[in-house]
Amino acid sequence: MGERWERFAGEVGRFLAVGLLATIVALILFNFLVHGFNTADFALLNDQPELAYLIANLVGMTISFGGTKGWAFRERETNHPDGGLAAFVLINLATMLIPMACLWISRNVVGVDDPISDNISANVVGLLLANTARFFLFRELVFTHPEPVTATTDRSTTDPVPPSARGPVGG
Repeated sequence: MGERWERFAGEVGRFLAVGLLATIVALILFNFLVHGFNTADFALLNDQPELAYLIANLVGMTISFGGTKGWAFRERETNHPDGGLAAFVLINLATMLIPMACLWISRNVVGVDDPISDNISANVVGLLLANTARFFLFRELVFTHPEPVTATTDRSTTDPVPPSARGPVGG
């Protein structure tokens, strides 16, 4: 395997590891907020699962951004003034529509609405498609590979003599 493919495989592996950690944290936090781990006394957002989902996924997104920027794409740069945060959040929110669409198709086109079907459509198929899209969008739009520096052979664009060594103007 060439160096390029090894770097790509490393990015994929690190991206998936970061995504898995962020997903586990979001799942645990969501279930704690909505279900209180089977103790109703501690279910802070039992009647607001959408808010709990949003909070849990914002925490997961924070973990994901730090891990993606600092580890998964550590050899890449970002040209965004905010370090790529806004583009990262926008891509995450946009690709969140993919598992939601898979869930909608499963329920409204295929006609299945049991918990296993919901989880397969949204959290297996939808998450796989969304994470694939995120990986490539992050690589292309947020964390870009630095361009290799090449020697310029056109003498008209570079002057080997610095201005300070040219002597007086007009002389």
